[in-house]
Amino acid sequence: MSTEILIAGGGIGGVATALACARRGITVTVLERAAEFGEVGAGLQVGPNAWRVLRELGVLDGLAGRAVLPSRWALTDITTGEEIFSLPFGEAFEERYGAPYAVMHRGELLTALITACRETGLVTLVPGKEITEVGQDGGSATAHCADGTSRTADALVAADGLRSVIRAQLLDAEPPLLSSYVVYRGPGPRPEGIEDAVQLYVGSGIHYMQYPISGGTMLNRVASFKSTRGEPGTEEWGTPHELTEKFAGATAYVRQAVAEMDIGKRWPLCDRKPLAGWAQGRITLLGDAAHPMNQYLAQGACQALEDALVLGAALADTPGDPAAAFKSYEAVRFPRTSAVQEITRFVGDFCHFGGAAALVRDHLLAGLGVEDRYAYTDWLYGGGDTVPSLALPAHVDLYALTGS
Repeated sequence: MSTEILIAGGGIGGVATALACARRGITVTVLERAAEFGEVGAGLQVGPNAWRVLRELGVLDGLAGRAVLPSRWALTDITTGEEIFSLPFGEAFEERYGAPYAVMHRGELLTALITACRETGLVTLVPGKEITEVGQDGGSATAHCADGTSRTADALVAADGLRSVIRAQLLDAEPPLLSSYVVYRGPGPRPEGIEDAVQLYVGSGIHYMQYPISGGTMLNRVASFKSTRGEPGTEEWGTPHELTEKFAGATAYVRQAVAEMDIGKRWPLCDRKPLAGWAQGRITLLGDAAHPMNQYLAQGACQALEDALVLGAALADTPGDPAAAFKSYEAVRFPRTSAVQEITRFVGDFCHFGGAAALVRDHLLAGLGVEDRYAYTDWLYGGGDTVPSLALPAHVDLYALTGS
């Protein structure tokens, strides 16, 4: 029995899901709110867990010459410039996880996914379709759009992002949790002599990250700090002036990099607490609509890619019963994405320690051997359904502890 799927949202998660379904012979229509398909933002880190997904989806050729395989990940003190910790991404890393660690421009990945979708002949991409409401009955799901049109298929996947209209209708109408941290992004030409590494400079309540993209010709740069002025999201909160003040004590290199960034737009940092119930009959949530997370493990897009592969397989394994497929998909994915959401919170706090806490952190990291370092990444970069063995106690609520 043939199945037709509607996907709401034409970002990385939505288009990857379309491709995963098409690879299984499923016909898909993707409805994108914007006037054209495209990605907001610049850099994207793709861990081995997500690179394996891209390999299975058959899009690696489309990234040739654009994706960069960095040599290592390095943690550096933002004030002294002294390196605290490093994880090499060499041959041993790739052998352990069956894939490399990659960095690239978000738009380059989306383009590769869109091209692969079109080549299948089973994916229809429709821009300019803002979904305002969804509905379902015993045999179909329908998306109603702002322009008065509607689309009906056997099932619908909501990949419409952090502020998902469909999530609000089906599961949770509460707004996302807004962090006190603000983010500024500013890609620019890669200066001569800058190594091909993912470099994170950390300090008390601030960090700066950089890594090469676009075949190594550009440098993605991200500056973030905990704003202490006004409520998150207000005009006085997280301003460019406060950015300059917060980074005044950083190394000369970091100060110069931040000064060169385009700081015309600030980005609030949001997530949600893990919440089950994504699968509601013939409709399910995916990616940021299901499990938005902060940036500190660089896993937002990676987890959406994992979602896509699991969902495509579930639909193919239960032909004619998308509701059962969606339940199976959630059962596999919810424990893992919840762990990533929670531990991402912890990593954010860990990176932003100051004073004695930072000294203890640096001492502990400096004493880790290679195998010890892998012990902290195996759960994430290993099997796609793996959750950490050292999970946080059930009574520990990081969302309360971190003040969001």
